[in-house]
Amino acid sequence: MRSLHVLIERSGKKVKVVWRNDISMKDVIIAAGCNPVEIVPVVNGEIVTDAYKIKEKDKIELLSVVSGG
Repeated sequence: MRSLHVLIERSGKKVKVVWRNDISMKDVIIAAGCNPVEIVPVVNGEIVTDAYKIKEKDKIELLSVVSGG
């Protein structure tokens, strides 16, 4: 098992997520304690989908969805 650090933009916190091979972004979002509907996942500066498969050197940020009118 490996671990990775995930930055949660809303709180400014880094969360450590333990993972095995073949983990998806949705798995990471849930493991970080976030609701996938309220998050925009960013990996290495690029927006990705929930289906994105995590790689060992990925830099992951979870940005809050902001709406308004």
